Amino acid sequence: MAKRMLDCVTSDFVTFKKEDWLSSISGSEGRVIACESIGTVLPMLGNITNAEFTASMGADILLLNIFDVQNPVIQGLPKVKPEDCVRELKRLTGRMVGINLEPVEDNAGGEDPDNMWKMSPGRRATVENAVKACEMGVDMILLTGNPGNGVSNGAITDTLRRLKAAVGDKVILAAGKMHASGIPSEAGEHIITARDVEEFIGAGADIVLFPAPGTVPGITMEYVRSLVKEAHSRGVLTMTSIGTSQEGADTETIRQIALMCKMAGTDIHHLGDSGYTGMALPENILAYSKAIRGARHAYRRMAYSVNR
Repeated sequence: MAKRMLDCVTSDFVTFKKEDWLSSISGSEGRVIACESIGTVLPMLGNITNAEFTASMGADILLLNIFDVQNPVIQGLPKVKPEDCVRELKRLTGRMVGINLEPVEDNAGGEDPDNMWKMSPGRRATVENAVKACEMGVDMILLTGNPGNGVSNGAITDTLRRLKAAVGDKVILAAGKMHASGIPSEAGEHIITARDVEEFIGAGADIVLFPAPGTVPGITMEYVRSLVKEAHSRGVLTMTSIGTSQEGADTETIRQIALMCKMAGTDIHHLGDSGYTGMALPENILAYSKAIRGARHAYRRMAYSVNR
């Protein structure tokens, strides 16, 4: 069994493969934080990437949203070849890096050219893009949907099967939705059901994602707990997600959500990228971290040098 992520430093991750990452997360007993960030917008700190900022506040997993593997952009990153940007981010932060890919139909995000969620070819959940992501050094691919892009659970399941066959031995495959993603019939408790959990796992998911309790109407702690138990009974990890801009709420709300996710039994706690736009509010990442693992582990994660 790999060393638990809670105790790992950069040098521990050098030899990690897929099963090591999963074992390390599992061993941390619900004290792993994943933070989304957007690299295409101006970073909150100007010349420091949003991903680095989230890492500095305690994120264990850096999840890149709106990341185009055919035209990768992470603003604030030192100048490197585009195909090396993920490896450079990992060098600077010593963190596990994942990306979102979306199983969408044509014209996802509508006709508005200013819509930041509008799809580009390199963000689609295709086998070609998944292979390219692996070549770039990505550790996890999350199949999910951005607002209004029309990602259904059926499309996630179908895509999982294809990606499992192509890259499933190399990269962690996570799947689920944080909100309806433009599918009215999959709103509220229908965002993900026990049947969806079963189908995602059957199609090859290593991690199943659910909306965090209190972030979507009808999604209670008890409901999420039932889905977490279903996933765990099948040997699969879970991730609860704040994907409704509540990553920009007050810290007391963040603490309440954090504790409900902990009570639900999740393995990974996810905070979205829209405190304003680009990442969660830094004070909320810290508040969440302290709520689920206490000041000692929260500050340890923030303080260790990437040279260790």
